[in-house]
Amino acid sequence: MSVDQETSEPVPSASAMRRALRRATDGVALDATEAAVLLHARDDDLDVLLAAAARARDAHLVAEGRAGLITYSRKVFVPLTRLCRDRCHYCTFATVPHRVEAAFLEREEVLEIARQGAAAGCKEALFTLGDRPEERWPAAAEWLDARGYSSTIDYLRSCAIAVLEETGLLPHLNPGVLSWSELTRLKPVSPSMGMMLETTAERLWSEPGGPHYGSPDKDPAVRLRVLADAGRVAVPFTSGVLLGIGETRTERAESLLALRASARQYGHLQEVIVQNFRAKPDTAMRGTPDADLHELAAAVAVARLLMPSGVSVQAPPNLVGEEHLLMLRAGIDDWGGVSPVTPDHVNPERPWPHIDELAAVTAEGGFTLRERLTAYPRHVRAGLAGDSTQWLDLRVAGHVAALADADGLAREDAVPQPREWQEPDGGFESIGRTDLHRSIDTAGRSEDRRGDFDTVYGDWDELRKQVPAAAPERLDADVRGALRLAERDPAALLADDAAAMALMTCDGPAMEELARIADGYRREVVGDDVTYVVNRNINFSNICYVGCRFCAFAQRERDADAFRLSPDDVADRAEEAWRAGATEVCMQGGIDPRLPVSGYADLVRAVRTRVPEMHVHAFSPMEVVSAAAKAGVSIADWLAELKEAGLGSIPGTAAEILDDDVRWVLTKGKLPAAEWIEVVSTAHRLGIPSSSTMMYGHVDNPEHWLGHLKTLARVQDRAREHGAAGFTEFVPLPFVHRNAPIYLAGLARPGPTRRDNRAVHAMARLLLHGRIDNVQCSWVKLGDEGTGEVLAGGANDLGGTLMEETISRMAGSEHGSERSVEELHELAGRIGRPARQRSTTYQPVGRRQLGVTALS
Repeated sequence: MSVDQETSEPVPSASAMRRALRRATDGVALDATEAAVLLHARDDDLDVLLAAAARARDAHLVAEGRAGLITYSRKVFVPLTRLCRDRCHYCTFATVPHRVEAAFLEREEVLEIARQGAAAGCKEALFTLGDRPEERWPAAAEWLDARGYSSTIDYLRSCAIAVLEETGLLPHLNPGVLSWSELTRLKPVSPSMGMMLETTAERLWSEPGGPHYGSPDKDPAVRLRVLADAGRVAVPFTSGVLLGIGETRTERAESLLALRASARQYGHLQEVIVQNFRAKPDTAMRGTPDADLHELAAAVAVARLLMPSGVSVQAPPNLVGEEHLLMLRAGIDDWGGVSPVTPDHVNPERPWPHIDELAAVTAEGGFTLRERLTAYPRHVRAGLAGDSTQWLDLRVAGHVAALADADGLAREDAVPQPREWQEPDGGFESIGRTDLHRSIDTAGRSEDRRGDFDTVYGDWDELRKQVPAAAPERLDADVRGALRLAERDPAALLADDAAAMALMTCDGPAMEELARIADGYRREVVGDDVTYVVNRNINFSNICYVGCRFCAFAQRERDADAFRLSPDDVADRAEEAWRAGATEVCMQGGIDPRLPVSGYADLVRAVRTRVPEMHVHAFSPMEVVSAAAKAGVSIADWLAELKEAGLGSIPGTAAEILDDDVRWVLTKGKLPAAEWIEVVSTAHRLGIPSSSTMMYGHVDNPEHWLGHLKTLARVQDRAREHGAAGFTEFVPLPFVHRNAPIYLAGLARPGPTRRDNRAVHAMARLLLHGRIDNVQCSWVKLGDEGTGEVLAGGANDLGGTLMEETISRMAGSEHGSERSVEELHELAGRIGRPARQRSTTYQPVGRRQLGVTALS
């Protein structure tokens, strides 16, 4: 077997190359081994490979509705800062403070570049900058602080808004590694974002001498997480690979396959850039040879063969010398951004080709050059249609629409114009099926699933690979000792996973003993009263495009079951509830893109103005995070504003399972576990109590339940350290499967078993002993019989009368949507316990409702 002298890789045999080429020619899906073989193709083999890739490219263009077109984006390059906390060994863009006039471009300098671009016919402002320079360079931190910015991301957001409002150019943001919350915060100011994956070869980052050694943001695992988070937030995203920095061809193939997997799962990857390394003076890699252009052509071809249709493949035209025709033969369909105004600040020694020259060489290759926008046509068309996944935030959709043609490409006669970015504050009207809270119990759903079921939740086949392993076997031999520990010191189970798991999985006589112990601690802590609150659920909108795969409640605005309530209508329902004896309204809704920035506070004020004494328990952590990002303020500032408006507490919903491996199967775009913890912890520090929840019985297992409860215990400990009450209760929520998308797709179980319900409620009582006193059961999900069982095994609270309940009913719950006070007393009486009304925070109430709760 021969060996490549440069990389020490085995050179594939002629038979292996023939087989891989045959599969490529036949359009068969390639694996990593075959892709790596094809990356070695040269001479006649390369010609065969390029022909196969060109056919795949042409099919992709036909499917995208732009046959015969090669695209580019006319842009200006905005180097917001050249400071960076990373130390990539090939980079000349990043520098040190004493080599630049200032740590950042001033806002007016940014606008001047953008104005020059607009005057030259550009439509994109490409922001390129180093990763978080303030974390390495004091000069950067001081510059930001002097101007009132908390971070580079904060300043970038401000500059993007300025460009939108002052010039009408569309910002494309390349700030490097971003968190889920940062992506959420930047999406409203940018139609697209990007970050090169570069490589998945971990050794190039972790080993001394590697090109990414000493660069925290170049950890492949971190960059893959950013790719996934961008998909979850539905950001049209650009990524790619960098060739020739020391990776093997197998590692190159693995990098491309990782991009393919992300594209298939989320549909957000709009283009893959295949970029060749070019050595630069004054860098540690100045002596490394440039990547060969035939090697680049092979990589472009393999990228085209691997990527799903709908993902474009690009090669930067200023880095390919005179080989533009070779790149067209290799299967590119886009030249990337080309600037008539600014240089390529990352590769300043390589000037952009003139656009007319690029058009000529593209025509020579048999194609027509056509300008696109920073977001690709498929995301532009879908984003402006407002259908399924919300690819464009409403506040940039107008800017995009002003420059887009009907096909989603750039309109040739469009001239960027200044355009207001911030949506106007103001009210919102009721629309749609506003009687759903009643008619769900009579007429039911219009359809058993959303019309975009096959697309909005991501790729089900790709998702299937991520479903966690099945539950562990029951540990019967360990149960006896675990029961003794539970009876002696239940909170000690938090530190003994083996004992806790033995109890979490037990059954039969052991389950009866577990329930007895849990019920004993319930009696000791809160007594025999079964408590409840007289409340009304008000779901003010079910319009949502997040794509939670367990949720049957969310609808597109055009769906038959969609609705949105105005603040006046919400206040009407709150007043009705008050007249029926309610002391609380619980308000939650979908992440409705048309809800104005002021909408959440408006809802609270509307209720408190109409019914000043009503406790407002409202807005899940997902709603809080999304609203804060939309407003461009911190979570703490947003919650403080809501508290001032009259918010009394927040529901600890949107928790599902606080383990991201499970969350990313259950949800496409919901907040990560760390963000949920941050929201509730911030609320607690501000003196806003919350409930806590766990949805179980889907793709999870008892180990996840234990981990979730341990996380809640840590959060509560932190609240107590700050002198806050923290969680008022823990609410286990059995998964209702019937209409849940993840169940209909065959990935989830049909909810928890009776044993599971008893175990979760009993273990919650024991594991949270001394931290959270109240364990609530959900009668709407458990039914009367199940409710009685868990009340006899550790639970002490029935939740509320609800008066309306749409979320569980849309999912297929068969236990109704309201209970009268009489019915709740009857439920408690079935197990021989008295019932007692309480407030939201488990205090005695000043008003009591003794009759049947009835609303017209």
